[in-house]
Amino acid sequence: MSSLATKTHPLLNNLPPFLTWRALGFRTICSGRLGFAPCEPAPPTPAPSVAGTKVLETFKEEFEIGSRLITLETGKIARFANGAVVLGMDETKVLSTVTSSKGDSVRDFLPLTVDYQEKQFAQGVIPNTYMRREGAPKERELLVGRIIDRPIRPLFPAGFYHEVQVMASVLSSDGKQDPDVMAANATSAALMLSDIPWGGPIGMIRIGRICGQFIVNPTMDELSLSDLNLVYACTREKTLMIDVQAREISEKDLEAGLRLAHPEAVKYLEPQIRLAEKAGKQKKEYKLSMISEQTLEKVSNLAEAHIEAVFTDPSYSKFERGEALDKIGQDVKKALEEECDEESLQVLPKAVDTVRKRVIRKRIIAEGVRVDGRQLDEVRPIYCESGNLPILHGSSLFSRGDTQVLCTVTLGAPAEAQRLESLVGPPTKRFMLHYSFPPFCINEVGKRVGLNRREVGHGTLAEKALLAVLPPENDFPYTVRVNSEVMASDGSTSMATVCGGSMALMDAGIPLQEHVAGVSVGLVSEVDPSTGEIKDYRILTDILGLEDHLGDMDFKIAGTRIGVTAIQLDIKPAGIPLDIICECLEHAHKGRLQILDHMEREISAPRTQDDRNSPRLATLKYDNDTLRRLIGPLGGRISVSDGTLTVVAKNRSVMEKVLEKVDFIIGREIEVGGIYKGVVTSVKEYGAFVEFNGGQQGLLHVSELSHEPVSRVSDVVSVGQQLSLRCIGQDVRGNIKLSLKAVSPRPGTDVKGVVEGSVPVNKQATDVWASVGDVSNGQNPELPMRKNETPGVNSSTSSTPAVLIRSAAECDEEEKASGFSQSSKSTLKSTLASKSNSKPKKSTSQSDFFSSTNIQKSTSFSQREREKLAECLFGTEDGDEDNKGTRAEAIVSAKNLKLGTKVAAKVYQVRAHGLVLDLGGGIRGMYRFENNEKKDFVVGDELLVKCSSFTGKGIPVVSLVDS
Repeated sequence: MSSLATKTHPLLNNLPPFLTWRALGFRTICSGRLGFAPCEPAPPTPAPSVAGTKVLETFKEEFEIGSRLITLETGKIARFANGAVVLGMDETKVLSTVTSSKGDSVRDFLPLTVDYQEKQFAQGVIPNTYMRREGAPKERELLVGRIIDRPIRPLFPAGFYHEVQVMASVLSSDGKQDPDVMAANATSAALMLSDIPWGGPIGMIRIGRICGQFIVNPTMDELSLSDLNLVYACTREKTLMIDVQAREISEKDLEAGLRLAHPEAVKYLEPQIRLAEKAGKQKKEYKLSMISEQTLEKVSNLAEAHIEAVFTDPSYSKFERGEALDKIGQDVKKALEEECDEESLQVLPKAVDTVRKRVIRKRIIAEGVRVDGRQLDEVRPIYCESGNLPILHGSSLFSRGDTQVLCTVTLGAPAEAQRLESLVGPPTKRFMLHYSFPPFCINEVGKRVGLNRREVGHGTLAEKALLAVLPPENDFPYTVRVNSEVMASDGSTSMATVCGGSMALMDAGIPLQEHVAGVSVGLVSEVDPSTGEIKDYRILTDILGLEDHLGDMDFKIAGTRIGVTAIQLDIKPAGIPLDIICECLEHAHKGRLQILDHMEREISAPRTQDDRNSPRLATLKYDNDTLRRLIGPLGGRISVSDGTLTVVAKNRSVMEKVLEKVDFIIGREIEVGGIYKGVVTSVKEYGAFVEFNGGQQGLLHVSELSHEPVSRVSDVVSVGQQLSLRCIGQDVRGNIKLSLKAVSPRPGTDVKGVVEGSVPVNKQATDVWASVGDVSNGQNPELPMRKNETPGVNSSTSSTPAVLIRSAAECDEEEKASGFSQSSKSTLKSTLASKSNSKPKKSTSQSDFFSSTNIQKSTSFSQREREKLAECLFGTEDGDEDNKGTRAEAIVSAKNLKLGTKVAAKVYQVRAHGLVLDLGGGIRGMYRFENNEKKDFVVGDELLVKCSSFTGKGIPVVSLVDS
């Protein structure tokens, strides 16, 4: 049939589907004719699909600790992790997740990794980095990771060597609570919910103390006032971790804080257990890597006697002992290879270590004798040396037994403080301690990499220990960096860093309140296998590296003679009773006093800073407008804040040069009795005018030149001569009076030690007055300046002029004077007429002149003075019209100042070889003295000048306009 249809209608084969017979309702084709098929109802159109609502089953526990409401929540986010919990306190929320590898382990240790991260979105901030995203872990993140790791690690079952990763991140932060303790408790809850075997839960709490009162879960504001920052972690009955920063707290008060912290931390346990009962997973059966009793017995029979012989011989050094133990291991390996015992060979290193641990612990418990033959409370021999690198700011070498640490101190400016970008805490840190543990210190080969968790942790512990005795920032504003280089390690290098760092700080001249020393205390215990309780124990003072490895804990305690400043407790078993921990405090105190005795015999007080290598820091107070006149560092590092100029120099000589330059450019508030350096600018019959203190002018009267009578001033001083002068006061007109004989020895006397700035600073504000010309004959009286005002500086404006001020070419090239218009209140002069012998005509509008130039109406000129000034500059209303061409430009700017432009100028400064003129509009110009020209100009003289040229730096050079 289909072939017939094709032959009859060949195009029907190419019809689209919607035109086929069935689609059009045709039944069939017969002999080329179409027939209709019966109509069938169309199938119903399916309804469009709509996404359903997913229901997230969440579980929550709420409880209160220390007046803070705390929530534990799971099931809403991170559902694929083995365990995930969000812990919230106020508006701060922390997420912690735990995961474990799936395959069987082939290692002999627990590869536990804890990553803590603070992203800036948690406080609504975009990271201030080039890529605008977080980079490598910061020091604080590594430290918080250690805080989480230390209490949870001992609770994993023995032989569990599967890889476990903990990731804690801050979701939101209100800045009130430190998220570190919250992250640790959230991690404990996540491990309880997971299918990973773990012997928790744990509780972690922070305790502070203000005015002798302990505070549970203190806020960040409360911590800033607290003299104690105690972080404590525990199980229901035993202590797991302690971390303390304190301000010389006594052992008795510290014990009280620990006993308060334990029941408060236990309050975290029940909510975690209830949450695990509701949402927890069933624990998986993981393969544990255990040593069989048969293998352990075989290795013990082969090695125990030889190991005991090595440890009973105190003549072995650290590496000799290690070589002897390695030889014993090789002998056992050969014996097992001969027996073809593959099972024992696989766990041989772990088995030998277990036998070695058993031998040492048994000997210490039974005989009370340690590996190196010391008594339990005996401290190793100590060697102290301070100032061993004299060219540095501070240095020391500290050795205790075979452990040796080299510490150095570097001082810097306040601006060199470390900038912190954490969610909580201060934005900067002015005291830094960097600890370095190179491979050579343990006779190994290794690579130097970036931030190392262990190095960061040990350095921070020593930093916290020393921070308590540093002077307040107001008394000692330096930024301080301590470097600790471990030269040899055989236990407790962090505590050696505390001792060496304290001596180096004193060697640098830093006024420490007390010396700080640290010692590490260990524990060896005997446990009842049936109950797990400790039957017997021994406390070891100043432990070796081997005793740290084979013992139960490493309890680092640092402090002064007065009290404890820092603590860090790490343990290996699943908890130690708090009573034993408190007992260790007294053992550490006794050992610490022995070490302090050695340190104080070497250096007992801060050294006096010498001239050769000690840096200097000076803090000067200025108004902000004055600070803008300072250009360049001038050989020192300068930091400027609101009204404060801080200068850091390498040594005393550089500091003196920098301060002298600062005084020359900016000047200081004039003080009666102060000694200043100045340059003679002009010599008169009655004395000499001296420029000093950043452009100020003073009068050196003939009677103050010498103790002997002086007939001619020029016999004693000359123009351009540099002098050291004492300010002896001000006259009734406010003129600064200087004296040369006040700093010169009288005939027949020996006066020494007169230096600039030797007079104590007068803390009261003094009035500084403008300099004047001839004061002996009563000419040119000057109006007083406002208090703290520098001559030639207009305090009413802070804008920088278009052209920088420069002195004459013969002056010092580095000298850069102020760019502000002058606001001294001057009386009117007739100097312009005497210099040019002509009077310019008056401008058509005197009011325009006063509104456009730097002679402001806001000054105290009277109307009569302004009219007389206009007459002096521009002539009278009915003057000769032919002199219009000599009129000065009323409005001067950098754009309309051209060659030939005539300007009414004002003497801004009088130099030895010329004048600095205020041309108006914030522009300064120079006028050079001609040969044999009169030089009796004074500040404030009004001159009519013409722009004759420009220097290479665009500074106008002017000439006087003659009649």
